Amino acid sequence: MAEQFETRRLHAGYDPAKHGHSPLVPIYQTAAFAMTDPNGANPEGFVYSRVGNPTVEAFENRICDLAGGVTATAVASGMAAITDTLLNVAEGGGRIIAPSNIYGAGLDEMNSLLPKFGIETDFVQDINDFAAVEALITPETKAIYTESVANPSTAIADIEGLAALAHKHHVPLIVDNTFPTPYLFRPLEHGADIDVYSSTKAINGHGNVVSGIVVDGGHFDWDQARFPQFHEKELILPDAEGEPQTFVEAFGNAAFGHRIRLKYVRLFGAVMSPFDAYLALLGIDTIAERLDKEVHNAVKVAQYLTTNPHVTAVHYAGLHPEDPLVKRYFPKGVGAIFSFELAATEAQVDKLLLSTKVFTYLPNVGDSRSLIVNPRRVTHREVPVRFRDEQGLTANLVRLSIGLEDADDLIADLDQAIAQAFE
Repeated sequence: MAEQFETRRLHAGYDPAKHGHSPLVPIYQTAAFAMTDPNGANPEGFVYSRVGNPTVEAFENRICDLAGGVTATAVASGMAAITDTLLNVAEGGGRIIAPSNIYGAGLDEMNSLLPKFGIETDFVQDINDFAAVEALITPETKAIYTESVANPSTAIADIEGLAALAHKHHVPLIVDNTFPTPYLFRPLEHGADIDVYSSTKAINGHGNVVSGIVVDGGHFDWDQARFPQFHEKELILPDAEGEPQTFVEAFGNAAFGHRIRLKYVRLFGAVMSPFDAYLALLGIDTIAERLDKEVHNAVKVAQYLTTNPHVTAVHYAGLHPEDPLVKRYFPKGVGAIFSFELAATEAQVDKLLLSTKVFTYLPNVGDSRSLIVNPRRVTHREVPVRFRDEQGLTANLVRLSIGLEDADDLIADLDQAIAQAFE
């Protein structure tokens, strides 16, 4: 019988017998590893930590197993995961289709930086408007990109529908699944081709690591016409006779993930450190218990906010379990991040933010401690005004990341802070 998620999150991808029988993954805090022959070989396969490290590999293997992929590549941040993925898929130029309600830094990259590399993005207001998405697909389209749960509206993407549409036109579906983590939702099981995560967030869950990871589902056929980069002969991939191979020849259905590692991580160098991998692994140990508690708290806090007379709207898909997409994809909960609007001036919002005693005002999510922020002026400040207005990122919108505190204490803290704001 296959082991369940709660067992695999503690044991998958790691063999204690190969590491002195340590039940915890050791920290291999070394830049390089001794070689055993003049050709630069090491019997364990590790030579230089920029390319591979045993602690980082254990983290990669565990997330790969939990997400249901064929390979995973850890990087130095969530943005590194997004950047490496988009460059890998659209190398040499092309177009990405993405919703306009994505994370601010991701949208800024697509809007202002990637075009300098010949990669343009076609933005759509509603990623579940399949007619609008399909109308944007051209021979230059290299991928559809979306977040499984949008930040900060918690709008849910219909991954199965998007995957069917993407594959109809022979392009991959890339999903940022940071908010739910593989515990609450696994996009690869619903047709997505590539998963990206900021493991800084709920995967680690303690606010002490900046890291990211890319998971290759191994489903997609990287055909030569649209994706020639996977079919170029590479000197770093010799066959048994020493002749160069392509990534498809060398790695088959895992070509995408291995190309991320050997071209983008190896050459751009945004690597995850062994110590950060160790901390992220400790976070995974408690991921189920943390998210169960945080989802429970989030629902309770969101329900309270719907009753506060100063709150005009609560944007949290977790309040609508009857919604077809919530029922299909999120039976264990949507996650612990959501936003709400106040009938308030900007000065009143400022006073609320600075009056909380349990919530901490800082721009992160997925922490074990509850966090509060104003997206328009902090996490999404680099988003062009037209996109902010289109997505309702107004000056009176507040985002919460719910942690592990007592839910009644969180409610009491918001209640007193809102009261102070409206004195």
